[in-house]
Amino acid sequence: MASRQTVNFRYALITVIFLAFGIALAVKLFHTTVVEAPAWNERAKKELSRTTVIAPERGNLLASNGNILACNLKVYDIKLDLRHNRVISNPDIPWAKVDSLADSLDYYFPRVKNLKQHPDTFAKYSWHTKLKQEFEKDADKRPRALTIARKKTLEDFEQVRNFPYLKDFKGSGFRIPVYKEEKNVRIYPYGRMAYRSIGRVNENRETGEFHGYSGLEKDLDTLLYGIPGEAKKVALTSGISNWVAQPAVRGYDIQTTIDIDMQDMLEEELYNICRDAHAEWGTAILMEVATGEIKAISNIELLDDGTYGEALNRAVLPFEPGSVMKPISLMIAFEDGLVKSVHDRVDCSPFQRTKDPHAPGVKDMKQVIEMSSNTGISRVIFRGYANKPEAFYDRLDSIGFFEPMHSGIAGECTPRIRKLLPYDSKGNNITMTARHLDLARQAYGYNTEIPPLYTLSIYNAIANGGKYVRPHLVSRLISEDGRDSILPVSYIRDRICSEETASKVRECIREVVWGNHGTARLVRDDRVEVVGKTGTAYPVEHGVYNTAKRRYAFAGFFPYNNPKYSCMALVLSGAGNSANRTSGQVVKNMAVKMFSRGMLNNKSTYTDKSSGSVPVYMASEKYSPSEVSRHLGIKNHKRIKSPETYASNLVPDVIGLDAPTAVMMLEKRGIDVSLKGSGRVVAQSLPVGSPITPGSTITLSLRI
Repeated sequence: MASRQTVNFRYALITVIFLAFGIALAVKLFHTTVVEAPAWNERAKKELSRTTVIAPERGNLLASNGNILACNLKVYDIKLDLRHNRVISNPDIPWAKVDSLADSLDYYFPRVKNLKQHPDTFAKYSWHTKLKQEFEKDADKRPRALTIARKKTLEDFEQVRNFPYLKDFKGSGFRIPVYKEEKNVRIYPYGRMAYRSIGRVNENRETGEFHGYSGLEKDLDTLLYGIPGEAKKVALTSGISNWVAQPAVRGYDIQTTIDIDMQDMLEEELYNICRDAHAEWGTAILMEVATGEIKAISNIELLDDGTYGEALNRAVLPFEPGSVMKPISLMIAFEDGLVKSVHDRVDCSPFQRTKDPHAPGVKDMKQVIEMSSNTGISRVIFRGYANKPEAFYDRLDSIGFFEPMHSGIAGECTPRIRKLLPYDSKGNNITMTARHLDLARQAYGYNTEIPPLYTLSIYNAIANGGKYVRPHLVSRLISEDGRDSILPVSYIRDRICSEETASKVRECIREVVWGNHGTARLVRDDRVEVVGKTGTAYPVEHGVYNTAKRRYAFAGFFPYNNPKYSCMALVLSGAGNSANRTSGQVVKNMAVKMFSRGMLNNKSTYTDKSSGSVPVYMASEKYSPSEVSRHLGIKNHKRIKSPETYASNLVPDVIGLDAPTAVMMLEKRGIDVSLKGSGRVVAQSLPVGSPITPGSTITLSLRI
């Protein structure tokens, strides 16, 4: 009886508990579904009305041949969860395996670069120290996300999974302590090539969106970014999930006009000239005459560490141009009828506080440009604008000189040339004497500020028979479905001058390089006829001219008879240099390199006899000129230099030799060789005839 009473009591107690629980559940259910129904419905409505923005994939930037200049790449941060249940379930840490893991991480993913080359830092920065420090912590204080490597590939992740200790954990996903976090990064396969022109992106901390902040990435951001999508919350049987209401639209792939080979050549030439001239900075642009496509653009600047690197894009910033303005003024003079022929003459005696140091005192138009006469070009412009100086600004405006280029280059500025009105902004009168002085200076490139891109665009129009094509960096847009839109060639003006005027100006510009008294005679080269105009100006610092420095400019085009490309370089250097030796050499070397590679609609081999030029043979120890001539069927040749005989313990003279021959001669003598540039040797760092030190290194400068 006692047992039965005990059992009955227990059953009764359990029954009461279940009844009480059921009643409580029913009450709670009634309270939730009836009493609190409005509040819960409002909360559900709020949750289901939430939308999530789906970030679109950013489009790629492509070179003219389709090579990728900028693209997106999925990468992964590889992390280790040291509080994972499969890690802390074993209280005995397998230190031998952890040490092996540390060895693998130190080899493949060191915490500090070049760790093995700095053993004194090994104890502090090795993975041995880090893992020991983290594993010795209490289990609940270990990190959940110990970063092993950042921005790695799936192959890297699989490699880490098979490292010692980690390979003991079988499975995937949350079942193992090593995991990855996906990220999208913007990569630039060509590194810092055309850095400022291509641009970069950064993340908006408030929105998490990535947008361009420089170069094409910024200027074309609306096309590259794409259209964000939208995801809404929906109630499913398993809970609330995201439902894509509007898919994101990927940004356009944008094919630029940049030619990788030309870009590489231009950067190398500008760098070499800046280095040799000890320049503070330099900028250069190469453009196709017929289309206005910018094929290459480079900006070099002397950095704080004494090296040169890609920096501020000065190609679109305004500078006082100097004498490169004179052909533009002459073009206006021809077009306005102020001079009729290249043989028309002008008095070049002192004028408007300026004198011409070049003889003769009276020059024709060719000589004015050839000798860069300030007084000559000023007197010509005064023939049409002396009575109304402000009209010179209007004349430049009429050809579209002040209109935005919309070239695709971020930070683009327009020219700044003051309109010479008879009163200032405050209504004060300005004398005609002052206005005349400013007009004279504007005619020869002072008292103005013009971006190099604008100056080059006018030279390009002169080379293009007067057609003022718009410089641009974008050639086509490619949508997500593969459809492309080719952007047609556009014009700032159909013409800025007649073909006859353009021909006259070209004839005058030619004298600068090929005339007996031209200011750019060092730009001559028999292989390709480069023409252009030099210009020199003082930089303005703290409101005054710094006469210890010069900006050296050269703007021109090539080949002369059938211009294919226009090019301009601008270099800031010390007063001891010249445009002839700095910026002019950049343009010349580009033309010669392009000619040697067959980029000027020419054959790049010596078997092409149509040009009429005599082949130039580089010196060689293996072949004689007569053998080469006989093999190619060429009767005439020139020989630059033959190798000379020097004692085996003395440094030989290799200047003038081709690179392979020079390297072979020097390495036979036990000298290590470092090459800079391409072509034949023009300079060597070790003096000729000096004793050879075992293990010494010689630097050879090459130039075509």
